Amino acid sequence: MTTPLRLFSPVALAALVAACGGTPAAAPTAFPRLDSAAASSFARLALKSITREYPNKLDHVMNGPADVLGPRQLHPSFYGSYDWHSSVHGHWMLVRLLKLRPGLPEAAEIRRALDAHLSAPDLAKEAAYFGRPGSAAFERMYGWAWALKLAEELHGWDDPDGRRWAANLQPLADSIVKRYLAFLPKQAYPIRRGVHPNTAFGMALALDYARAEGRGDLDSLLVERSRTYFGDDVDVPAAWEPDGDDFLSRSLIEADLMRRVLPAPAFARWFHAFLPGIQRGEPANLLQSAKVTDRGDPGLVHLDGLNLSRAWCMRAIAAALPPSDPDRPILLASAARQAEASLPYVASGNYLGEHWLASFAVYMLTETDSTD
Repeated sequence: MTTPLRLFSPVALAALVAACGGTPAAAPTAFPRLDSAAASSFARLALKSITREYPNKLDHVMNGPADVLGPRQLHPSFYGSYDWHSSVHGHWMLVRLLKLRPGLPEAAEIRRALDAHLSAPDLAKEAAYFGRPGSAAFERMYGWAWALKLAEELHGWDDPDGRRWAANLQPLADSIVKRYLAFLPKQAYPIRRGVHPNTAFGMALALDYARAEGRGDLDSLLVERSRTYFGDDVDVPAAWEPDGDDFLSRSLIEADLMRRVLPAPAFARWFHAFLPGIQRGEPANLLQSAKVTDRGDPGLVHLDGLNLSRAWCMRAIAAALPPSDPDRPILLASAARQAEASLPYVASGNYLGEHWLASFAVYMLTETDSTD
């Protein structure tokens, strides 16, 4: 059995458990916050992972013998953390932590690592990889989305290093934006699975980037595609969730996208038709945390990520609903339960979870609006 590493004080977690121990309709009194000890722990996980080349799960089409290359040769910036997308969101997390807590003990090491990995020549190679034969679907759309999230995080940061890294990353971001613009008009049907190809997740982060960067062309396309794919969805079969290796809730991720797309009154109407049972505490499988039975299994440990991503979705959805909406306290109570179930296991001692879960934890703890 995996022993959890406590990133939050026992008192804080005990309070969280107590707050979530009542009925689903009772809002928790507190949600975990990112304290200095947790920020340092998460930073150390990422610093260790982004420079670790092996084990590595490549997504690489080989067109001939010359393409038989190792991760660092193929991806000089994002060769670590088991796979490309995890490396990208590990870098995003380090930037986010550096911006939020510039006095972290790991701050100097973070800057050195980012400087080494986000150089102009290496990022130019990363951008060029997307143009090679056989790479049209490389990291579509999960890795695309996280790369734009990294670019968004660097955008407008009043920091000399940050401005340099943002400029170095721009060719890669531009390359990925072109792929969104070319691909989405051709995608007739959304992918709803709770893993990497999920369309709603890939569009949500891209929409944040488009708005931060003023990319009206990308913004308008994403809004149109969101309405076309999801605007008429009602009574989603969320009771079927989760699949055994989900790290995203197909229903909540979709709602998290649509709260970005629809005006607040329209979103509230859409959400109540989409998940009409929330006020009754249904579906129970969605509102209860997922059980993780083996954190050494690369698929089963995804369910820790599911709990964390459910929590950020629920809090963001609650913030988008009217203050008196009866769904809000239920979503907030469930979000606290989901967070408490998996936060202690972000640093489990097993690389199959440690190489990526900290990014989900930091996103959950820092991205969503306060609704307590």
